[in-house]
Amino acid sequence: MADSFRAMVIRDVEGKPRAGFEELTLADLPDNEVLVEISHSSVNYKDGLAISGKGRIARRLPMVAGIDLAGVVVSSRDAGWKAGDRVIVNGWGLSETEWGAYTRFQRLKPGHLTRLPDGFTPAQAMAIGTAGYTAALCVLALQDFGALAEKPGEVLVTGAAGGVGSVAVALLAALGHRVTASTGRPAEQGFLSDLGASALLDRAELSAPGKPLQPERWTAAVDAVGSATLANVLAQTRYGGAVAACGLAQGADLPATVMPHILRGVALLGVDSVMVPQAKRARAWDFLDKHLDRDKLAALTVTAPMSDLPELAQKIVAGQLRGRTVIEIG
Repeated sequence: MADSFRAMVIRDVEGKPRAGFEELTLADLPDNEVLVEISHSSVNYKDGLAISGKGRIARRLPMVAGIDLAGVVVSSRDAGWKAGDRVIVNGWGLSETEWGAYTRFQRLKPGHLTRLPDGFTPAQAMAIGTAGYTAALCVLALQDFGALAEKPGEVLVTGAAGGVGSVAVALLAALGHRVTASTGRPAEQGFLSDLGASALLDRAELSAPGKPLQPERWTAAVDAVGSATLANVLAQTRYGGAVAACGLAQGADLPATVMPHILRGVALLGVDSVMVPQAKRARAWDFLDKHLDRDKLAALTVTAPMSDLPELAQKIVAGQLRGRTVIEIG
């Protein structure tokens, strides 16, 4: 085992969070029960905010960044885990209140670990990561509500070229729905079509303030954008439909009215991925194992070394990354 290893650490510098690479040892890690050697992580929008300093994500400093990890248990003081177990962690406050993934070794709380499904390699699990796992939670929420009962339904995905959106497009298309992909990057039409999108919608058509009720278009939607976009999506959702909301790329506000809800019975389903109970996590990963085409997963994934994190953080915040970016920690 290495005497020291590289990690992306966020520290307070003159009252502001600043991220940089440092050398750590096992003695620097938190005193949690399970020591994991991390092989892969990923880049999410929240990671970009944390590393670039454009968002105050870490609530405790110093903090090791990174909200996703895949690795192997090295040692455990908890009976539920043993050396050699393959694990993944998504959320649970990693990079916020718990030391995160951008490090070769990390000590983690046993309740935060999920067993890596046999159907995925660690790299594939991180190609899915929090973004793809959140997309699965959104689709399951729409299924449970009954908004996807009509097949093929007309389903909208906003922020479709991003991590959540791209996986949502692939999953919904695999389920047989006609998927309209909303994006501000028309050059990604081929990419989104290959994932299964049947139509492309310029995000400008949704991002400006609109009427409280608009012509009914969507049986269901997955929204990772928020703000005026979400308000317009709700106003365009068909009677009895639902929108699963999981992001705020445009903003945290919601300039909407109750009219879609009380006149059309439209439901707004909030989807959290950070503190989800393990049973619900396992269901989402099983759903991904069953329905996510591995070739499509590969098509929406690029791989980069940990040394590229500062540049990748800037790009994802600027909306310049598509699909999923896997980070090789080793």
